[in-house]
Amino acid sequence: MTDRERFVRCVLGEPVDRPPFWLFWSPWGWTWRRWEREGKPPEITNHRSFMQPDATPCTVPVIYGPCPPFPREVLEEDDDYIVRTDTWGIVRRDTKHNESMCEFVKFPIATRDDWERYKAERLDPHHPDRLAGPWRQRCGEWMAAEVPIQLGNFPDVGIFGSVRWLLGDEECLLAFYTEPALVREIMEHMTDVYLTVFEAVVREGVRVDVIHIWEDMCGRQGPLISPAHWRQFMGPCYRRIKAFAREHDIPVLSVDTDGNPTLIIEPMMEAGVNYLWPNEVAAGVDVNVFRERFPELALMGGIDKRALARGPQAIDAELDRVWPAVERGRYIPDLDHLVPDDVSWDNYRHYAEELRRRVVGA
Repeated sequence: MTDRERFVRCVLGEPVDRPPFWLFWSPWGWTWRRWEREGKPPEITNHRSFMQPDATPCTVPVIYGPCPPFPREVLEEDDDYIVRTDTWGIVRRDTKHNESMCEFVKFPIATRDDWERYKAERLDPHHPDRLAGPWRQRCGEWMAAEVPIQLGNFPDVGIFGSVRWLLGDEECLLAFYTEPALVREIMEHMTDVYLTVFEAVVREGVRVDVIHIWEDMCGRQGPLISPAHWRQFMGPCYRRIKAFAREHDIPVLSVDTDGNPTLIIEPMMEAGVNYLWPNEVAAGVDVNVFRERFPELALMGGIDKRALARGPQAIDAELDRVWPAVERGRYIPDLDHLVPDDVSWDNYRHYAEELRRRVVGA
């Protein structure tokens, strides 16, 4: 069975020879440096290839978000911090002394006039640079190799995610009440952008297996908006994307949101989502419960990354915990996010080898 067939059939709940073996989540930069100090062999240059995993979905490398992207510029720097812009025009402040979420200093849109200007300058769906580069050749190579192909990526394809990037976290949530028309307009326009780019790609004969939407709209306490708001604001956009997927025989509609999404899973599924990750254990998510409660929803992730810091016995116990979900199907066993720097090289290697032994059998 090819990597593409195995992934698609697993997500759709069809018979497979085994689940995909991915090792999807990479280590933090600080984690990698720790592993180098601890004797990771120099010929191992990434966290996956030494275990010969299956191919994960390859994203068509076109421009889905702001076009032209904002240049990544350093605005300030000292011994402790660096302040810079990202491709969305967000000003971020990062510490130099550890691995952490950045501090968001300034977002690009504060008024409707800002939005109109940003939309005109950066969000033309038909901007020719969106389709620049050798993506056609790369997609041809991926199709020939029978690896899964994906439209959409982090950080550029999101419905809630794009509003959050443009307005800011708190400002975005307030806007659902104070400026609902603006929120709806941003979501609808971003959907226009995404579908225009998606259409251009499939028109070139690219066989697409998954459309991916990045949201990160949940915390430990649950989603940042209500199920009613999800249905009212986001549902129409998702249904448009799902209709495009059906029209072009794209079987998987994927959502990535950290935290606990339980309350918005039913609205997502109603709108066509059939694949959800990363299912964070620290936020109270249990893939066994989700497999039981949402049998038509495929999952990836759900292995507690924190177990890797505690050693082989804890790692084996965590794999035992999720294995009923593996046996039920529609589940790709993997970590629930990036590998933090409290994980030693020996522990990560044990995890990778044990997961491979259980999934692949060798």
